[in-house]
Amino acid sequence: MRLPRESEAPRITADEAIRVLEKAEFCLVRQSGNHRIYRSPTGRRATVPYHRGKTLHPKVLASILKDAELSREDFIRLLQG
Repeated sequence: MRLPRESEAPRITADEAIRVLEKAEFCLVRQSGNHRIYRSPTGRRATVPYHRGKTLHPKVLASILKDAELSREDFIRLLQG
């Protein structure tokens, strides 16, 4: 994992994104092909394209954060700790 500058998104893999979602109380509800769909207790849904070892495109990560209603700062805090 490479820590981002203030203006850019972190460069992470799907496994790292999934770990953050699970720390934010999302759980896997189903999988459709290479896409894993996670849901929070409040009903929010986030879809993570899962390709082992590949880095997520920044726009894909931004979409995951928007769907999960997580700020960039919250995401980085959960990623680091």
